[in-house]
Amino acid sequence: MKPITCLGFVLALTAALASSAASAKSAKSERAPQWIGSWAAAPAPSPRAETMNPEGPAPRFENQTIVQTVRLSAGGVRLRLRISNEYGSTPLALGLVRVSLLSADADDIVGSEHVVTFSGRESADVPPGAPLISDPVYLPTKTLNKLRISIFLPTVVDTCSCHLLGGQHAFVSPRGRGAAFDQGHRDWISPTYRAFLSAVEVERLRAGPVIVAFGDSITDGFHATVDADKRWPDRLAGRLLADTRNPGAAVVNAGISGNRLLTDGKTPYQGQSALARFDRDVLSVPGATHVIVLEGINDIGAGGATPPSAANLIAGYRQLIARAHAHGISVIGGTILPYEGARYFHDEGEAVRLSVNAWIRTGREFDQVIDFDAAVRDPTHPSRLRPEWQSGDWLHPNDAGYQAMGDAIDLTLFRRGGFRRRRRHT
Repeated sequence: MKPITCLGFVLALTAALASSAASAKSAKSERAPQWIGSWAAAPAPSPRAETMNPEGPAPRFENQTIVQTVRLSAGGVRLRLRISNEYGSTPLALGLVRVSLLSADADDIVGSEHVVTFSGRESADVPPGAPLISDPVYLPTKTLNKLRISIFLPTVVDTCSCHLLGGQHAFVSPRGRGAAFDQGHRDWISPTYRAFLSAVEVERLRAGPVIVAFGDSITDGFHATVDADKRWPDRLAGRLLADTRNPGAAVVNAGISGNRLLTDGKTPYQGQSALARFDRDVLSVPGATHVIVLEGINDIGAGGATPPSAANLIAGYRQLIARAHAHGISVIGGTILPYEGARYFHDEGEAVRLSVNAWIRTGREFDQVIDFDAAVRDPTHPSRLRPEWQSGDWLHPNDAGYQAMGDAIDLTLFRRGGFRRRRRHT
């Protein structure tokens, strides 16, 4: 064996030190605190008053407090709120924002209440057309913890950046009652929309998948039991909690009822098209690693006898795939559910649905596929949902149907080392 020269020794030592430094840097980055999305409600313009709350006033606020409950999909050491005025035309004045942990009985846990600040101040103005992220709040949380968040609005607010289908009762105080919360008081109203609160982010130390469920009312959970967390993304979050190979996984629901892939909804509260809102509702979610795309049924059904072609829908999906990949996010395609019996079913639309689903399954352009269609269709009548899993309109699942959708998702899609990006055939 030849002796190692001085130069060779130096080069070998340098390489070893560089490798050690890189390993240390990688290990340090694994332990570095990271902000991630834990909960969300994608905002849209205010709908009509009777749509928001048939038995209450219009979504116009003045000297009132809005109290909302959210369930986190992942916990952390600290948290921060995202308040949206993205559809407002004037500044949104925040008088006082508070957050507290809830017990299993939905009571505030003593000592957990914190005042939320913005640049160190308890009050703030959210610019028109923009969101505002709060200062970090030191409030340790765990997966599936519930929070109570109150927002006091001291001045007149005519335009609400709201999410129509909150799936959870909120509470709105009468005017002049200030920020004091009294759930049992009869003159508080309890709508089910989300108002101004669009996201809760948490800071954590360990890495884990952050999954955005991106879709329409079937992702939003239309006809799921209110206040019960029975949507399919809720079921996925619960299953991931029990999966020791997906530690710290988070699921963010970015569904909007009535949403479409290619065009804006027929009414403002159905949101901008998936193509238009994708950057805000997916790419801006901190820590996002995966997105599950389940869009297209409203394009097909609302198109009447002349729905968009399968080629046009596929072109839209390709746009989402390209934009997600540019940010290192894995894109999982969900097949479109059957809908025979729904008010807007027609044979032309069914032909488009079948063509799109065939492409999703075999086109090898999505990184992975979840076959929601196969999971919930009637095996004896595959163009419709299983009768016991439909909610009555033959378009939306019921609680059991949403659970079946959540159970159809292979959790290995999100495990480290389990993702292998498909390459498009050329």
